[in-house]
Amino acid sequence: MQLADFDFDLPEGLIATRPARPRDSARLLLAQGDAISDRHVFDLVDIFRPGDRLVLNNTKVIPARLSGTRTRQSAQGEVTAKVEVTLLEPLPGGQWEALAKPLRKVKPGERIVFSDALSADVMAIENGQMRLAFNLAGEDFDAALAQAGAMPLPPYIAALRAPDEADKSDYQTVFARHSGAVAAPTASLHFTPELLEKLAAKGVEFTEVTLHVGAGTFLPVKVDDVTTHKMHSEWGEVSAQAAAEINATKAAGGRVIPVGTTALRLIESAARAPGGAAGHIVAFRDATDIFIYPGFAFRITDALMTNFHLPKSTLLMLVSALMGQERIHEIYDHAVKNGYRFFSYGDSSLLIP
Repeated sequence: MQLADFDFDLPEGLIATRPARPRDSARLLLAQGDAISDRHVFDLVDIFRPGDRLVLNNTKVIPARLSGTRTRQSAQGEVTAKVEVTLLEPLPGGQWEALAKPLRKVKPGERIVFSDALSADVMAIENGQMRLAFNLAGEDFDAALAQAGAMPLPPYIAALRAPDEADKSDYQTVFARHSGAVAAPTASLHFTPELLEKLAAKGVEFTEVTLHVGAGTFLPVKVDDVTTHKMHSEWGEVSAQAAAEINATKAAGGRVIPVGTTALRLIESAARAPGGAAGHIVAFRDATDIFIYPGFAFRITDALMTNFHLPKSTLLMLVSALMGQERIHEIYDHAVKNGYRFFSYGDSSLLIP
């Protein structure tokens, strides 16, 4: 299975730099069996059935991009340099793994000041990353970060425009609760409170899980044989209540439909934890580096709502595992020819094998 098998031509003009407004007015490609139809996200009220269960990732994106300065003493006096920092993931003990640009401007033991309230000490630098210890923790840290930070837009959007105030709400789901992600579960960005209410009235049920999406989700695959690719690790939690709800739906013959690849990867990980099985999930609280590519045996997932993904990406491999490689080529060919908007702020698809 070669990386080239997951390539396709994508015109740059189809990369969305802003979301649809309102959110649920985004287009929705419905792929069910052999059929493809062009719909909108608000049509989900007519598409989903009573007893369907949507699995939602309630992670909350932090404003992980920070601009700061470090001051160093030299023979000429104080020398100040600007440093751009992107937080990657929290570490035990309250420290953070981060990127610095330019990294050569900082050394272990130095302090980077981001605002009057927020600063961090550089604890270590290794493998092109640094470890930071902030001066604040808990709610104080969250508040200072919200003031000083900017949303960490994906590189394919950041290459086209800078983040702004609108992204602080646009790049956050309406059900975000638990801070820790540095990328959004983007399929969930299409939901509004009104759409959720209409779906509930239809008899659709919801289960929330948490997977803190890391910057590794944007890492390119660098091996030709995709089966040798090593996935990044992300922390997730499926509560006992969430597991019970999903198991009840499976037992009743309902469909379990994760919204986004992050929710899918998490529930499939929980189905592979000790005690899990085909059709049965267990409570899960751990890191997962599950890699899903064609040949994968899905234990829980019956369908998937997801945006359109990058060529040669692990996410394209995931949807190919669910629908089949030839079928995904057909779906993406239809999306490109019909002007669907791609990636994080783009349109959506509902994939039903």
